[in-house]
Amino acid sequence: MAAMPFIFLVLLAHTASAQPDAGCNGILLTYTLQRRDKIRPHVAAPNSQPYSFSASATVVNAGTRPLRSWALLLTFVHGEILVSVDGAVLTSGAALPYNTTAGDAAGRPTPTSFTGYPQTDLLTPIATAGDPAKTQATVSLVGTLFAGPEPYVPLPSFLSLADPSYTCPPATNATSSPTNLTTCCVFTAGGDPTGGLVESGFLPRRTGDLVITYDVLQSYDTTYLALVTLENDALLGRLDAWQLSWRWEHGEFISSMRGAYPREVDTAECLYGPQGQYYKDLDFSKAVLNCDRRPVVHDLPPSRANDTEIGRIDHCCRNGTILPKSMDVARSKSAFQMVVYKMPPDLNRTKLYPPTGFNVTGAASALNPEYACDPPISVSPSEYPDPSGLTSITVAVATWQVVCNITTSPKKPPRCCVSFSSFYNESVVPCRTCACGCPSSAPTCSTTAPAMLLPPQALLMPFDRRASEALEWADQKHLGVPKPMPCGDFCGVSVNWHVATDFTGGWSARLTLFNWDGTDMPDWFTAIVMDKAYDGFEQAYSFNATGVGNSTIFVRGAQGLNFLLGERNMSGVDYPVPGKQQSVFSFTKKKTPGIDIIAGDGFPSKVFFNGDECAMPLRIPSQGTSVVVPMQLCLLVSAFMLLLL
Repeated sequence: MAAMPFIFLVLLAHTASAQPDAGCNGILLTYTLQRRDKIRPHVAAPNSQPYSFSASATVVNAGTRPLRSWALLLTFVHGEILVSVDGAVLTSGAALPYNTTAGDAAGRPTPTSFTGYPQTDLLTPIATAGDPAKTQATVSLVGTLFAGPEPYVPLPSFLSLADPSYTCPPATNATSSPTNLTTCCVFTAGGDPTGGLVESGFLPRRTGDLVITYDVLQSYDTTYLALVTLENDALLGRLDAWQLSWRWEHGEFISSMRGAYPREVDTAECLYGPQGQYYKDLDFSKAVLNCDRRPVVHDLPPSRANDTEIGRIDHCCRNGTILPKSMDVARSKSAFQMVVYKMPPDLNRTKLYPPTGFNVTGAASALNPEYACDPPISVSPSEYPDPSGLTSITVAVATWQVVCNITTSPKKPPRCCVSFSSFYNESVVPCRTCACGCPSSAPTCSTTAPAMLLPPQALLMPFDRRASEALEWADQKHLGVPKPMPCGDFCGVSVNWHVATDFTGGWSARLTLFNWDGTDMPDWFTAIVMDKAYDGFEQAYSFNATGVGNSTIFVRGAQGLNFLLGERNMSGVDYPVPGKQQSVFSFTKKKTPGIDIIAGDGFPSKVFFNGDECAMPLRIPSQGTSVVVPMQLCLLVSAFMLLLL
């Protein structure tokens, strides 16, 4: 009988170790390295030896605030390559195997983000009577790492929540358990104690450059009908020939689609996989479109808009073009429907899971932006007008929202450039040398020499011909010629801003667009930022132009002038010429007293074409000579000078 108290104490200690840290009243995070085994190849350098490993990360809500759409950050520093993730998905949507230590531009390790899936929300112990199934989640990891032999323990260097509402101190590991990392994240005072919920009990809808809404309209035991909508909320962003992809996490597959179509119609993964074993009576050759775990779908052409089988969906069938709302609200979104088959154990009308890892790209134009998409979050069900015309609404069964934002890379060059010219100077200040990047091998030209001044007619010539014109112009105007000569701008689109007149009551300028690419550009638009002249803008004569605030003039083609042709051969000249559109802009000086056009106030500080910011010249034309004034000098000499990029 004397042994009983001892056994009871051992069991009590074990039970206590499975509970959250008694000192943590927030979000308890733990990382445990469960095992690692030496694998081949065997190498001589100890720190380069590969090991297979398995680990688990646990997120426990021990506080009083629900944790919605949780995301865990881990910084791996031992070359970890993840081959399996369970209980969460990679927030980036990257495919497995995944190299966690690629690092940033400077080579520094960056955290790997894991988003909870399918358990996206962790409720409070108070609201669930301490039910661990609702208050905690475990992420199981399997992969390969590179480290020295035991007793060294390869652990991450950083463990935290991605939620900025929480502060997480540096994770520590106790001497008694060297394979564990632990930290307790504390809710920051002043945040939302409701966990971000709106009155309906759902997370609020978010905004971004591109918002994807995933609505389940009808739900059955084995299938559901989904409506997917892409809506462009970027002021100056557009997307041409969009392609949308995602990852199924529960073995789902696409039966049919309307308003879009998969890039590949392929059912092999179903036929030879668990889907074919379960749905034995289903004719996969006729009743199924796509069985890829990561399908890629695209918009339909306008000719299929009224197709009774794959069309007749609002906002579909525009060849994948989504315009900004500032240009056309009706064409700022695209949508499609699809019937999705589910797999066991999710054969229930209420068991609904959205796909993850959304990715959207544009295929046709080099001016398409790049997007980074967040994981889907559950929001209040969408509401739609009754299709029969009755004064009622139809509510979706469930709705998820994915927010995608345009990404900018410091290494990514612009894809358009700007040149300046004026009535008071014969020379054109051309686009900068290598404005849109230079080829990796450019042995015959200089990538750093400033671009040479040009005669006006050279703007219509390709660079090879333009270079000879620049030499002749330099000889006529007694200008220096760098050796070697500067490289071209290598831009598919160039924009010329020409200050045409300057008089007592106002002034005018001419905007010309040049398309050097072989692809035509329908429904083009541009935006001009005029820091000092914006208030005086009156009108454009051949384009539709509107002031939209923030010193920005939004410009698009008028009826019949909204199609910018690509580069073409033309009879009478022995070189290809670009597609061209131009218009005169008029400005008044009544609303901009003190404006000095010749000093630089008549030139834009930024120019955008189809949402892409163009490379600007570093200088402006000067008065009465073929010499140009460097922009840096203008800024030092006069407070009225234009600030250029």
